[in-house]
Amino acid sequence: METSAWLSLLTICVLGAISPGPSLVAVMKYTVQGSKLHGMVAAVSHAAGIGLYAFLVAAGLAVVITESPQVLKVMTIAGAAYLAWLGFKSIVSKGAITPDTTRQENSLPLYQAARDGFLIAFLNPKIAVFFLALFSQFVTPESTRTTQLLMALMATLCDGIWYCLIATIASHSSILPALRRHAMLINRLCGLFLILVALRIVIN
Repeated sequence: METSAWLSLLTICVLGAISPGPSLVAVMKYTVQGSKLHGMVAAVSHAAGIGLYAFLVAAGLAVVITESPQVLKVMTIAGAAYLAWLGFKSIVSKGAITPDTTRQENSLPLYQAARDGFLIAFLNPKIAVFFLALFSQFVTPESTRTTQLLMALMATLCDGIWYCLIATIASHSSILPALRRHAMLINRLCGLFLILVALRIVIN
């Protein structure tokens, strides 16, 4: 694949990664409620979910999803339900964080951040459809499996690097205290946003 094509693919992957959505909410939530490490774990696990779909597309398995409306519908509803559940948990959460309670951050299990980061990506089959549409513009009959896997790796790295950057910025000493002072409000807004996204997915 030519350099110009790689640059075009990179640009689209970056734009896809930085577009705001439930993934951003999850990373911000775990950074504020937990720590930079929690945010990083959520970011990396989300990138793993993205990478899985990118790999499935590269291997041609995403065609099964696009050609099986029933499978797509079930996974879409499951994803919407999971987002709604996360939103509900955020709204009813009483875990307001203040500088005096930051010692509690280690009580938030890392596996929870990893689970939510991964499932937000994995339970969104539209990601597979996105990569199918994207990769179809670059894959040719001459493309090797190595090239296809490199394309998937590029998408994974773009997603992981972006959300790790978000976690790093949000955890900065000049930013995190302010975020934690307004943690209750952030939880409510994040929860409302996730529920609205879930409703939009179901309605569409």
